[in-house]
Amino acid sequence: MKTSNMNWDYLVKNGTCFDGSGGAPRQIDVAIKNGRVVEMGPDLSEDKANEIINAQGQWVMPGLVDVHTHYDLELEVSPGLPESVRHGTTTVVMSNCSLGLAFGAQRENGDDPIISCFARVENMPKHVLKTCADKVYWNDSQEYLQHLETRPKGPNVVPMIPHSMLRIEVMGLTDSVSRHPTQDELDEMKRLLKKGMDEGYAGFSTDALPFHFLANDPNRRKQIPTQFAKYGELKALTNIVRDYERVWQGTPPKDSKIGTLKTFMLTSGRIHGKPLKSTVVAALDVYANKSLVKLAKTLAKVLNSRFMKGDFHLQALAAPFKIWSDGLYSPLSEEIDEMREIIELDMEDKQARLALLNDPDFVARFKKMWMKGKTGFGPARLKRKLRREDYALRRDLVEMDIESCPIKAWEGQTFAQIFEKLKTGQLADMSGPRFADFKESFNDVADEADFVIAMLKAFDNDIVWSTVSANRDPVMTKKLLMDPILLPGFNDSGAHLTNMAFYDCNLRALKIASEDGNAGVAYMVRRLTKDVSELFGLDVGRLEVGAPADLIVINPENLKSYDGEANVQRIMRKEFEHEQLVNRSDGVVSHVMINGHHAWTGGDYVDGYGEKPMGRLLRPANDRSVPLAAE
Repeated sequence: MKTSNMNWDYLVKNGTCFDGSGGAPRQIDVAIKNGRVVEMGPDLSEDKANEIINAQGQWVMPGLVDVHTHYDLELEVSPGLPESVRHGTTTVVMSNCSLGLAFGAQRENGDDPIISCFARVENMPKHVLKTCADKVYWNDSQEYLQHLETRPKGPNVVPMIPHSMLRIEVMGLTDSVSRHPTQDELDEMKRLLKKGMDEGYAGFSTDALPFHFLANDPNRRKQIPTQFAKYGELKALTNIVRDYERVWQGTPPKDSKIGTLKTFMLTSGRIHGKPLKSTVVAALDVYANKSLVKLAKTLAKVLNSRFMKGDFHLQALAAPFKIWSDGLYSPLSEEIDEMREIIELDMEDKQARLALLNDPDFVARFKKMWMKGKTGFGPARLKRKLRREDYALRRDLVEMDIESCPIKAWEGQTFAQIFEKLKTGQLADMSGPRFADFKESFNDVADEADFVIAMLKAFDNDIVWSTVSANRDPVMTKKLLMDPILLPGFNDSGAHLTNMAFYDCNLRALKIASEDGNAGVAYMVRRLTKDVSELFGLDVGRLEVGAPADLIVINPENLKSYDGEANVQRIMRKEFEHEQLVNRSDGVVSHVMINGHHAWTGGDYVDGYGEKPMGRLLRPANDRSVPLAAE
């Protein structure tokens, strides 16, 4: 395909092009006009270009796709989604894990579902959520798409129909977590889901992880609505997704192997007549239970076998699964009853937490939990020794690194190191005068469980610590990431503001793959672009004539030396009026272009970024709907 004599908008010169096909890279130029790639080839004429982008010595590739984000809320206050775009991500799939905004704010009878559903599942402060929810004016899934069309989006966005919100829309929040739907209510859910598929939603998301809870009274001890769906409801709804050849995103009922197998056999074309495209969180090498990753890979192989005829894609994370905790507020704490008692309390309610930590009954239960499997004999001790524990959090002081603390001298040390100094009488000497302000909390420490309680009483949420609960072994992490039966993803971008930072994980995946040379890079580019786009049926993820000009340029030498773990920062986001953990890969991504618009270049965003539209609202290629507006 040749262009007319009219000038190109941009010409990307002299780069090593990985086009997303998985084939070997080529030394070719890329010409862009009106948001599309119009010509590719060696030595294209610079005279025809209004602007030249010199990619000498760099990689040129399609913009990367993030398959697992929770950007639905951030899109309302910061539509440029800058923390992903700076790392080369140009398309994001939203509304994962049953949560989203397709049906509006859904406020009714004093219930505030956005706040109640998101606050603990995504570890977002309620005032941040209220700021977002107050901006919601639509009440219908089509109105939401119309709204998304108007947002000055940075990357392309791909929304799904979220199951928890679907249940709330039909049953109301309290009923959706108190009883099963009537047949009429199930029929209405099916009608609304079908309506969403007709309107162009890319899929349907559910969630079965047992530690996702609501955050508002009277339901804060109940899990989110999707958790209450029986198999028959899931089957009825996913059959609609199957019929439209859209994607079902789910999570496993972690504590039930039989339940996990039964649920995910919904993907089977052998059983259900036609495969159901499924993407599932997550293939992680959990340190506390080394058997889980083997079971996950075996499950994927069985479901995708010729016999089962499934279309099943577990998501693999390209990084150690490092979680930061403010006090006990983190996703890992929700899994353990005694920890969950603390984080059921609002983050702002320090006095309630202190009262609980001083309650003798709670202290006894907490200590029993903390020491389980660490002393004596029995099944719990054996499971711990064999790394077959039920919890992802190991509860091991040596694995708990202090990131931030009112006593600055403690930062960079582990809980175990501070506990050892306390036991040997060295703590006050090394702490300086600030320790006197907190000394009373440590007077009655007899064991490590007492010490954890003392740390929480002394510092509350001002003690920030981290632990790596999965993907500790880089060799195993690479095996999972490069396995063709798995899918790179599970970045959780936009969620857990101060608990995790995986915005750069597409880049980390490229770095890991580059250990295998150009063949590894080509493979991973395909996985992060073409393969994800084909799964969702999206018009992105390829660099060829006629394709949308979603394009990035990467400096391979800077990528090679990039250390994602060392480049996590905690910054204040003025849009949220709250802190956030972010990544900084400065120097790795030279240029980001979205639909033919410069988004990131020269180490910064272009003027007006986030104020003018760049990205598109994407619908599947087999969409039966009429576009809502010209794109």
